Order: sequence, then C-alpha cells, then structure tokens
Amino acid sequence: MPRIIVSPLSRIAEMAVRHGCREMISLLAKDQSFHRPAVIDADRHLLLGMNDISFGGNDGLVAPQEDHVRQIIGFARQWDRAAPLLVHCWMGVSRSPAAAVIAALAVEPDQDDIELTRRLRAASAYVTPNTRLIEIGDHLLSRNGRLVAAIKAIGRGADANGNAPFVFSPLPEPVSHAG
Repeated sequence: MPRIIVSPLSRIAEMAVRHGCREMISLLAKDQSFHRPAVIDADRHLLLGMNDISFGGNDGLVAPQEDHVRQIIGFARQWDRAAPLLVHCWMGVSRSPAAAVIAALAVEPDQDDIELTRRLRAASAYVTPNTRLIEIGDHLLSRNGRLVAAIKAIGRGADANGNAPFVFSPLPEPVSHAG
C-alpha cells in the first residue's frame, strides 16, 4: 500500500533512507537553502517556494498560490506509488500535511474527506494544515468545501517542536472480513 512520509526539514535524509523514498515535495520559504537527499533524483523533486502563511504575502513573504497547488496535484498524479512519497516543510506541521492531503486526494479522489482527515489526525497529533493550501486544494480538486470542513473538524494540532515525522496513508486501509 502506498505511503506518504511527512517530515520536518531536519529529518528528510533520515526519512528518505529509512522509508526508501525516491520522490519528494519540498515546501519551504523562497531561496531557503538545504541539501536534497542523494536517494531523491533531482527530476523527481518538486521544490515550491512559499511561506507558512494563510494570507497575502507582505514583507517579502510568499503565500501559497494556485500554481503551487496545481504543481502538487500534478506531481502526485505522476508518483508511481512503488515507493513512499516524502513531503516536507520546515517543521512538518502545516504546509507539508496540507500538501500530503492534497496529494492523497489527487491520486485517490473517490474517498471521503472526513475519513481522510481522521487518518491524518491519527497519524499525527501535531498537524495543523495550512488553511490557504487546503482552501486552494479544495477548489482545484472540486471538493466543494468538503475538504475545508473536514480539516476544520479535526481542529488545531497539539504544540510541536518540529521533530515528529509521520507516515500517512493516501487511501483507506482495506477492511478484512473474517470468513
């Protein structure tokens, strides 16, 4: 079953190697420098320059834009799902969980938004997905407000220190029936 690994920047190399990731989405402030893990090919790395804000940028800050979300959707749809997808931001709490949910819906659109966000909360008590990314993703993926409502329903996550990577399933776990 495919997995999405959500990580803070400080642990991307460890997570990429531990989980055998070959593809990565980075959501970091514009021009923030970091080293892409060697196991991730440059052509399978999507780097998006944005700040963790939910309103128009000022003082040089860049708010998430429709083009950013279109790129997340396009990249996710090209993910072969043979190995986990690594998604990270600075702390792994806001931008990357939002991108993970958007990627999950891009590859498996026929799933329930509430069940998806409950899986996200079960995977991490700390996530508070970036509302602007979620709103744009809801629109571009034609969720008709369901994704926004589902994210609001799980509420704000617990305070985090930015050192809590987690594994997230982009699709529901299969139900086994005893026979």
